[in-house]
Order: sequence, then C-alpha cells, then structure tokens
Amino acid sequence: MSVISLLTDFGDKDNFVGVMKGVILKINPRLKIIDLCHNVKPQDILQAAFLLKNSFKYFPKGTVHLVVVDPGVGTKRRKILVKTKDYYFVAPDNGVLDLSLQGENIEKIIEITNDKYFLKPVSNTFHGRDVFAPVAAYLSLGKRIDDFGKRIKGIKHLNLPVPKRVKNILLGEVIYIDHFGNLITNITKDGFKDFLKDSNFKIYIAGRLITKISHSYQEAKKNKPLAIWNSFGNLEISVAGACAKECLSADLKTPIKIIKG
Repeated sequence: MSVISLLTDFGDKDNFVGVMKGVILKINPRLKIIDLCHNVKPQDILQAAFLLKNSFKYFPKGTVHLVVVDPGVGTKRRKILVKTKDYYFVAPDNGVLDLSLQGENIEKIIEITNDKYFLKPVSNTFHGRDVFAPVAAYLSLGKRIDDFGKRIKGIKHLNLPVPKRVKNILLGEVIYIDHFGNLITNITKDGFKDFLKDSNFKIYIAGRLITKISHSYQEAKKNKPLAIWNSFGNLEISVAGACAKECLSADLKTPIKIIKG
C-alpha cells in the first residue's frame, strides 16, 4: 500500500493537517498522501460522507482512506478500521463511512483499541494526530489489521435525508453546496428517471421554476437558474455565470420539488 487519502474538516489556516502528514511520513516516508479535502464544514459528518462516497473508488486499489471529521473526539465513540475488497478505511465510527460502504464487499471491521500504535500521550482533542494518522501509517507498512484491535460486526449509520414521493410529486433537498455555490440535491439520476417514466416535469426550488435538464452550464441565460446532472450523478441547481446559493438565497436543506406531468 503506497497511498493514503486524507479527508478532514481542519481547513488550511492551522497546523493540524500538516502535523498529521508529519506523523504519517515519520512512520512510512515512502507514502504518497493525497489531500482529498480539508474544507468540510466543521463537524459536518454528512458532507464528509458524501464527499468520500463520490471519491474513494477513483483511487488505486489498496489505498488507505483516512477520514477525520470527528465531533465526538474524546468521547466513548469507537475508532474503526474497515477492510473491503479493494480499500481500507480509518475513521471515527460516527457514520462518516456509511455511504461509502453501502454495497461494498466488507471483509473485516476492527475497533481500534491497541494503543501500541498510538502516539503518547494521546490528546483528548486531536485523535487525528495521535490515533488515526499513526494507525493509517502502520497499516500502509503491511501490519495485519487484526493487530489494531478486535473485530466488530457493524458501523454506525447516517440518518440520510432521502427523496419522498407524494402522488405526482418528488420532494428532495439540498445536501451539499460546492465551491462555486452550486446546489447539489439528494435526487439521483436513476431515481429521477424511475419517478418520471418519460413524463414531462417541472422543477421548483427557492421560488424559481426550471423546465428542463441542461447539458452544460452555458445553456441558460446569465443569472438564470438551470438544472444539470453533475459528476456525482445527482441533480444540481446552478445559476449561469453566478453563485446559485447567493442568487437563490438557498442553503443546505433547501427543499426542491419535482412535479410530474
């Protein structure tokens, strides 16, 4: 294993990410560390889970995906290591791995308890440095995952908002807002097609009406909203040449309604 991906909510103003990398490279200096994202909204487990789900499969087999979005740090929440057919995941057991592991062939789940692989002393506020980073690094050296703790049967699941069907209406909501201010909803392309069955439709969001799915961001007039299937396979609401979040005064959990017919 030669790659570790790193996903956190630490941002880029402090030293937290750099220190974690230092810990990892001190243990295995031959590693490649890929910064997946460090600007997850602080303590936003759902956002981190969404980003990981739409990222992990693009990495080489054997990659260790290290996730530290950990509002429960210092509590009794479990620390886990998961082995699937192609990847390893190291994270707090707070639901952040739930979306990624759905449908995956899980081979082992380990509760990390062996402090032989921790830095000492272990801080109550920075398990990313003292627990998760060294565990991921030692794992990359080929340590048996059973050496890190005891096997467990399951992980914590997320209470993920799912679209609802009410007669000829499909109701969803915004679950992620990207760097450009695009509004990414929980309506998937497959779910959309299954609902419509080739019928006509109208999309309503933040008091605006959209009547088609665009193929590019340039199809709408400037400052006009459009709907498009994004690279995640989710329905995305954008505003041509502007920030949809600001133009539509929208945010996370803003509802979206699709009327069939």
